[in-house]
Amino acid sequence: MFTGIITDLGRVRRIDRSGETRFEIATGYDTASIDLGASIACNGCCLTVVETGADWFAVQASGETLSKTTLGGWVEGTPVNLERALALGAELGGHIVSGHVDGLATLVERRPDGESHRFTFEVPEAYKGFIAGKGSVALDGVSLTVNEVDDRRFGVNIIPHTAAVTTFGTLAPGDRVNLEIDMLARYVARLLETRE
Repeated sequence: MFTGIITDLGRVRRIDRSGETRFEIATGYDTASIDLGASIACNGCCLTVVETGADWFAVQASGETLSKTTLGGWVEGTPVNLERALALGAELGGHIVSGHVDGLATLVERRPDGESHRFTFEVPEAYKGFIAGKGSVALDGVSLTVNEVDDRRFGVNIIPHTAAVTTFGTLAPGDRVNLEIDMLARYVARLLETRE
């Protein structure tokens, strides 16, 4: 489990596509404290650490992960939002995030809003019912509050700090991000579905 609070902005340093795709990610984390088998959210995808080096760790991604997320488009140098798994007793600053990406959202507009920026995203039809005003959403692993919803589009505010320490600082219209809908919304929808 994660909180959607990014604690490092890593970078893809190497990709090996000879079998299961393996990514080596440069990080500021103390890699000596990362156990093999640990989970790290990489742009919102919960991935398993398979190797560590002095300033990097490696993860593998299956074909399913590559087809359902933005990871299939990663190249060497791609910036990556990183969050280590939540430890019991740690501060829960965002919301409960599983690291299981539901689909992709597309940035359709970015405009200044005071010192912040207002980002408008569009989601596939299947996910629009899970996005609610003042609810939570995770985009590329970042816990965000939804400001408003208009059919398949919704807006979020990105404050200067978030833009500086995540990939949101460089996002442009047309870019896609990994979307994880709020866990509570997912279970409420399933409960209502079983009652029909």
